[in-house]
Amino acid sequence: MITITGTIRSILKRKGNEIWSIAPHQTVYEAIERMAEKGVGALLVISAGKAVGIVSERDYARKVILRGQSSRTTLVREIMTSPVICATPDQGVQECMGIMTKNRIRHLPVMENEKVVGMVSIGDLVKWVVSEQEETIEQLQNYISAKYPT
Repeated sequence: MITITGTIRSILKRKGNEIWSIAPHQTVYEAIERMAEKGVGALLVISAGKAVGIVSERDYARKVILRGQSSRTTLVREIMTSPVICATPDQGVQECMGIMTKNRIRHLPVMENEKVVGMVSIGDLVKWVVSEQEETIEQLQNYISAKYPT
């Protein structure tokens, strides 16, 4: 079995820690508009400075479109997922992949000292794993071809 190393902090250092959010009283249309503008699949729902939920394209598809609701009149608080499942910057990538798989979620807000410090997606974690494996392959190829440092 392959062991995946690295922490969420490492991923945030690489990708940045921008957080896109919306308020629970805003409409789902506004949420979808912001997701499209920012090129993301989910927004953190913030109320009074606290993360109270998360709203994703999946929530929109399942809780608005499939139910025949209107995104212009449905409020984010009506479809958001709450409570929010979070990670800490020092949690391992492998552990977070397990959390996301177990809970069938694609986005994981990152909290430190009760403050949101970033957001990672399953895509971010997969990119990390791929780059880690590429480094290992390169090191092995260098070793085999005697290009390793002495």
